[in-house]
Amino acid sequence: MNVSIRKSTLNDLPFLEKIEKSCFPEFQQSSRRSLRLSLQSPAQQVWIAEVKEKRKITPVGSLILNLYQHTLRIYSIGVLPEYQSEGIGLMLMAQVKHVAISKGFDKLSLEALSTNTKLIDWYQKAGFVITEELPNYYSDGIHAQRMILNLFDPKERNGITNIIVVDNPKKWKLEIEGLRVISSKSYLSENEFQSLKNGRIFNLSNSYRYQSIGYYVSLLASAREHRAIPNVTTIRDFRNVSIIRTIAQDIDDLLQKTLEKETQNQISFNIYFGQTIDKNYKVLGHNLYRLFETPLMHVQFNKTDRWVIQRVSPLSLDKINNEDFERIQHFAREYFSRKRFQRHRFNNYKYDLAILVNPEEKNPPSNPEALQMFKDAAKKTGFYTEFITKDDYDRLTEFDALFIRETTSVNNYTYHFSRTAYAEGLVVIDDPWSILRCSNKIFLEERMRQNKILTPQTMILTKDFIRKNGFDKLQYPMVLKQPDSAFSLGVTKVNNPDELAHSLNHLFKKSDLIIAQEFVPSEYDWRIGMLDQKPLFACKYFMAKDHWQICNWNGEQEDYFGEVETMLVEDVPEPIIKAATKAAALMGDGLYGVDLKMIDGKAYVIEVNDNPNVDAGLEDMVLKEKLYLKIMQSIYNRIEMSRNIARFVSVETDL
Repeated sequence: MNVSIRKSTLNDLPFLEKIEKSCFPEFQQSSRRSLRLSLQSPAQQVWIAEVKEKRKITPVGSLILNLYQHTLRIYSIGVLPEYQSEGIGLMLMAQVKHVAISKGFDKLSLEALSTNTKLIDWYQKAGFVITEELPNYYSDGIHAQRMILNLFDPKERNGITNIIVVDNPKKWKLEIEGLRVISSKSYLSENEFQSLKNGRIFNLSNSYRYQSIGYYVSLLASAREHRAIPNVTTIRDFRNVSIIRTIAQDIDDLLQKTLEKETQNQISFNIYFGQTIDKNYKVLGHNLYRLFETPLMHVQFNKTDRWVIQRVSPLSLDKINNEDFERIQHFAREYFSRKRFQRHRFNNYKYDLAILVNPEEKNPPSNPEALQMFKDAAKKTGFYTEFITKDDYDRLTEFDALFIRETTSVNNYTYHFSRTAYAEGLVVIDDPWSILRCSNKIFLEERMRQNKILTPQTMILTKDFIRKNGFDKLQYPMVLKQPDSAFSLGVTKVNNPDELAHSLNHLFKKSDLIIAQEFVPSEYDWRIGMLDQKPLFACKYFMAKDHWQICNWNGEQEDYFGEVETMLVEDVPEPIIKAATKAAALMGDGLYGVDLKMIDGKAYVIEVNDNPNVDAGLEDMVLKEKLYLKIMQSIYNRIEMSRNIARFVSVETDL
């Protein structure tokens, strides 16, 4: 049974009424008006569980959530009686936890009918505890039990130690829970800090010059596997204005817009813990801090025809005027009071893993059940794991590895996350070069051709080629692809010259080069999942109903996707495995999904995808939990390997 969970629409209102009547006593049922408000309220979320059987999609369960400041409340969770023994309730509960974690909630809450001991027992098995009885909660004489699930148990947590290192702690009057202020000499010499685990070091030494005490604070922090802010790489970057300007290219538009009304040709300001005294520079200052993560810094800009960064330099406390010092302490309190600096990790977790997700994505590469399986597997492997979103870009340096589980693109933030994480020394799947290579079909075609890997007959179309050769000599039908097409989007089938001309007129507006590929009809495509250049899983992706692709975005929602059949890798024809292995190796050693067709006993590669789908109930049908464990173990092994190489290689030539 294939089960999926999606966000609701107003079209689900009749089904929600059906759930209310079939699952709850009358005094607990929500009215049609109340359900409609839930569907439209920004303070609530409604999710629908669906079962796909024989190409038919049937809604079978629902989940309504209330979003409070710190608590995610389960307003209702229900499954049609005929499906209540299929584990769908557990999947909906996994979705609750996924929403809570991805949005940063501390705990879950709900109310359960006091006399429904079976339901209360089910919640208790899920980790909820009864915290209080609510007399007459539903009506006179009908009581409820309030139940709570704390997502983080303080008794089992071991805090990350946040430390400010200064030359003279007596000058720094800052008292914040969980934050220590020590001298640079103490950090360098005392056994406590030499053996400290899970340290985050904010280096405010008076000097960062080469081989100064401040320089060695950041250098030894890296050697001790503490998070150093600034790290040695950032300190060295300050010396080179070319590097500074290259790093700052991503915020050039913001820079020009912020300074466009300045009448002088030179301007400078200080940034204290990501904030500026002058509110006009607030957003620019925050973004500069994100790029050059340094607690206190000075930035200077010059203008000729446009504004450029002339200099970025760290500031020491002894160079800050007295008027600013109180503001700095205020900014520091705000900075360290943020939730991310109070984050805790569980005992016995060696590394921190971030899983990048997009809760709003309609067709993510992993469904909520799979994401929970990844988290569980990560825990068993030795990771403290957090689901992060695009809003957590400036938190990347808190982690040891990044695993991307939303659809990637060179032109959006997923690539920036990957590139930044890799530059900061994190292990990354999908790594930036895999995203670049797999996202462009022109690169893929050239790579396959040069390495003599069979693909359907392919040619690159340009406007000049069409002008010289016309449409009539080409073979039809053919498939046209945008170079950066993904997931069956940007892919068009044309049957004659007129259709080709019409499609190219549209496609050439987006790209100067278009892929034209021989149309090879088949009942299904092979999908071979590859990890570390070895086969991981194998599926047959059948074509969508009455369509020539596995996805039909123009069809009815229940017919978007074809069936999926998962099998043992050893049961796959040998030519398919050989071709998939060779094609994936040309992209890298990450996690890939290779699509192939078998024609007359020969394997033809259609494309190699980064960020392949791993959905619970589909790709994991054979390996089950082992699939998730294999991926997590690969990430863990990569970290272990990287830790055997000095992370400050770039400075060794100066020692």
